[in-house]
Amino acid sequence: MEVVAVDIGGTHARFAIAEVEGGRVQALHPEVTLKTAEHASLQLAWQAFGETLDRPMPKAAAIAVASPIGGDVIKLTNNPWIIRPALIPERLGAETWTLVNDFGAIGHAVAQAPDSEFQHICGPDRPFADKGVLTICGPGTGLGVAQVLRARDGYHVLETEGGHTDFAPLDTVEDRIVKRLRHTYTRVSAERVVAGPGIQSIYETLAEIEGQPVHRLDDKAIWTRAFEGTDSLAIAALDRFVLSLGAVAGDLALAHGAKGVVIAGGLGLRLKDHYDRSGFAQRFTAKGRFQSMMANIPVKLITHPQPGLFGAAAAFAQEHAR
Repeated sequence: MEVVAVDIGGTHARFAIAEVEGGRVQALHPEVTLKTAEHASLQLAWQAFGETLDRPMPKAAAIAVASPIGGDVIKLTNNPWIIRPALIPERLGAETWTLVNDFGAIGHAVAQAPDSEFQHICGPDRPFADKGVLTICGPGTGLGVAQVLRARDGYHVLETEGGHTDFAPLDTVEDRIVKRLRHTYTRVSAERVVAGPGIQSIYETLAEIEGQPVHRLDDKAIWTRAFEGTDSLAIAALDRFVLSLGAVAGDLALAHGAKGVVIAGGLGLRLKDHYDRSGFAQRFTAKGRFQSMMANIPVKLITHPQPGLFGAAAAFAQEHAR
């Protein structure tokens, strides 16, 4: 069966044709990326994608949305589009459809992606267990957190708001970062430190510690300098970010009773060459009496180039296989 897979974010809407069978994704054709600012609605973007095909659109839709799912109207967080689920058949011509939160889609991608789509970060270099919980942690604009429960009857995806748990500083540098953030936010969540924008506060805190002028750069500029290696302070901020991400990922694994951990998200993938040299593993396992248990948890990075599209299709495949 063919399905139109859609992954809608604040800036881009990605489309592809997926082939699903037996509750799983069999293939995902090359994606088309459209800028949401250039289209007034999902329907118009859908039609624009259809014009790129040389045949009629499939009558099935798998849609991942960067917004909570529920209610009669879905308003995207960083996108003016409004989606009314009840009108999807009429507006998109879909006879069957699935609507899923964007990080829920990542959970489905983790559940269905082959072992070849994962890169080992730390812990035992082995496939994930067939049963038990996998924790997914995805740094991007925010910090997405989900769980995949692998069981005898297949798998179940549980969406959470784990990125909004309290951030626990573990040394004097992180004490300073939290203190700085408290000037703006009374409560400092993990997302304020280990999501993309968090590097700004890390960078400014490190400048203070070094006695340097605090330059007001936005997070995109700091990330660019860090990845290009043109700013030693930005490089130090990147290392600190990865260090703190390891601690947060370990906390989530403890809370979930995880048998494995997956790092996801666009930023998570961009950091793929930095996990093994920035102290991620040491912070992940540094959980006191549970250190030996934490060291036995496989931690991997999902490297699929389009996990949102793949996951949307996987969510459709699972729902409509029943």
